[in-house]
Amino acid sequence: MTASRSDTPRVTLGTSDLAVSPLSLGGNVFGWTADEAASFAVLDAYAAAGGNFVDTADVYSAWVPGNTGGESETVIGTWLRSRGNRDDVVVATKVGSHPELAGLAAATIKRGAEESLRRLGIERIDLLYTHRDDLTTPVEEIVTTLDQLVREGKVREVAASNIGPDRLADSLRFAAREGLAGYVAVQPHYNLVSRATYEGPLSDVVAEYGLSAVPYYALASGFLTGKYRPGGAAVPSARAQGAARYLDDPRGPRVLGALDLVAGAHRVEPATVALAWLASRPTVAAPIASARTVEQLPPLLAAAGLRLSDEELKLLDEASA
Repeated sequence: MTASRSDTPRVTLGTSDLAVSPLSLGGNVFGWTADEAASFAVLDAYAAAGGNFVDTADVYSAWVPGNTGGESETVIGTWLRSRGNRDDVVVATKVGSHPELAGLAAATIKRGAEESLRRLGIERIDLLYTHRDDLTTPVEEIVTTLDQLVREGKVREVAASNIGPDRLADSLRFAAREGLAGYVAVQPHYNLVSRATYEGPLSDVVAEYGLSAVPYYALASGFLTGKYRPGGAAVPSARAQGAARYLDDPRGPRVLGALDLVAGAHRVEPATVALAWLASRPTVAAPIASARTVEQLPPLLAAAGLRLSDEELKLLDEASA
């Protein structure tokens, strides 16, 4: 069994009783840029450092030639069984974007959850997200279906990713009115070079209802690690093209400059500062970041122990505005 540190800090997700690490380990690379052995090594190192919050989705990684989706869940499920640590890990996954199970109709959600449970090899999903909103399906149908999964013991808590403020508020009001399981968290696109994707009406709803945010793209596809620089060498990464585009935005180089200043003052990596800034934001509980190798993990984990001063937060806020 993988050892874990009992002194690792925990944060509570929304109104739930889920106590999770302040860094969620992204599973999008498992079965994609990290094979099973590399994935196991990263998962082992994360758990050994006290991490307990693993994020995946049924669609990971259907975009890879030869893959069909579900590869990440399968890797995580095999790891859980081989390490015997199921009770120590909060497993979050998502339904609604798998090529064969797209959308949030009742039957689609139910089958998606069943397939995820099978691949993960577990009896209950700790946190089930709707991966992206389906405007063709009424919120009443979505919320009612999720509540059924909770009542059946197949899901512990429910959440939403990629949802607009109005639909989120409607879903929460309906759940409260009918006494159904309501969302405890949202998973938005949010980082230092993409603030408008969360700040404003969406974050206002999250705050009003006491939810937690678990941001994805927390490091902007690797851009906020500092590996991508104006005129710099090409980076050998499957996400390089997506990350490098931030250099074309005037904010990109400004943010890198601010990250360098703060990182230098604390003798940490830029990624550590970027995640610490995100964790300091109102409503944010646990940013999501992934690692292909064990060597990439320490700067991510270090963010939980970094406290930025008001001056440093202001510097980062102004650079990213």
